[in-house]
Amino acid sequence: MAKKATLRSFNDVLSNLGSQRFDVAPAHEGAKRTPNAFQVRKYGCAAEIAAAPDNTVLVLSRPGWLLNGEISRLTDRGYQKFLKTSHIEIPATADHLRAIHEFSEELKEATGSTSLYNEALGTTSDVYEYDRVKGRE
Repeated sequence: MAKKATLRSFNDVLSNLGSQRFDVAPAHEGAKRTPNAFQVRKYGCAAEIAAAPDNTVLVLSRPGWLLNGEISRLTDRGYQKFLKTSHIEIPATADHLRAIHEFSEELKEATGSTSLYNEALGTTSDVYEYDRVKGRE
């Protein structure tokens, strides 16, 4: 049974994140620029959040490992998971995956977001690319 999420205001979430040892700073320039966006960091991972029109939290970019100051996307190629940014791609280690999973769960708890069963079991990828199905309809 899903645990009912409590909606928290954006300011409450920012103060809650600070008290849970998250580094909260204004977000840098990027493709999805939203006014008053914040980058939240912990365990070498980061995500970007902003205030939604109803003053709740809007997650602008999913949690990912920080590579050269850029939040990476987790790509699953069937045989290996990779951390990919616009400039670099590296194989993901077990330590990377544990950190991303822990960061994601703590961020969901702090923001009052819904925690889904399949995501609570382990790290889910942003993209799934299997070479044996490339080019197949």
